Amino acid sequence: MKASILLLLAFTAVLAVGTRAETPEEPEALVRKVQEYAQKVTAKVKSAFNSLQDSEAAQQARRWLLDHTELAKQRLAWMKEQLAELWKQTRNT
Repeated sequence: MKASILLLLAFTAVLAVGTRAETPEEPEALVRKVQEYAQKVTAKVKSAFNSLQDSEAAQQARRWLLDHTELAKQRLAWMKEQLAELWKQTRNT
């Protein structure tokens, strides 16, 4: 997901800078502007992801997953046992 967002933003940067370029004879200036814009966008995206990871909702979700992992494992083991019994019954009939 991160790579696709960065790729999309980089493509947008190229288009935006390309439309602002005054003449096509200035490729170095265009490349420099794209690089600067891409660096700014990358920093903003990293900041957004970091703030999302640090958010209270993300922390609550991590705690919930940690708390319920054992329960999920127990239910999965029970389901495997039930399916094994069902498989045995269907093979014996």
